[in-house]
Amino acid sequence: MAGFDFLTGTKRPAAGTPVLPAQGVRERLLGLNRPTAPWQIIDGATEKVDLIAEWRIVDAQWFEIFAKAGLKKVFRIYMKLDEASHELRAMDREYSVEWSAGIPNLSLAVSSFKGQSTSVEFGQAFGFTETLAPGQIYKYKFNSNELKKPIQDTVLACGWIYKGVAFGKL
Repeated sequence: MAGFDFLTGTKRPAAGTPVLPAQGVRERLLGLNRPTAPWQIIDGATEKVDLIAEWRIVDAQWFEIFAKAGLKKVFRIYMKLDEASHELRAMDREYSVEWSAGIPNLSLAVSSFKGQSTSVEFGQAFGFTETLAPGQIYKYKFNSNELKKPIQDTVLACGWIYKGVAFGKL
């Protein structure tokens, strides 16, 4: 049975799960990307990490949805693969979003928070639809677990530990 540490968000694979090399874990995580998901996993070299999972807030297909939703906060998961301990260390960082003419501008949220979090943003709007009848224009829900859970499940299936990092270095 897989283990879980509530305080750190650390999850352990089930005993006997075959362990893949770091490159295999990386490939499987990048393989989670799909055009229909409102998030993506990208190379993190520019941020001195292995991978970054983020909402597709600047993607042309998605930013209009995020803008209409009036999303105020998003978060990214910064990830490092530790081959020696078979751990993926992950740290969440929260960002504020300001919208200017429908274009998002991200800035690190003004708070001392970094570590592990769960975030849910939701809402809906009513007005006149394309058929000019009153009705629901949009409804949305962005839950950080939609982004985090597939990553955790993939890491565990690779025989690795998913270790949430709240303090210190990744």
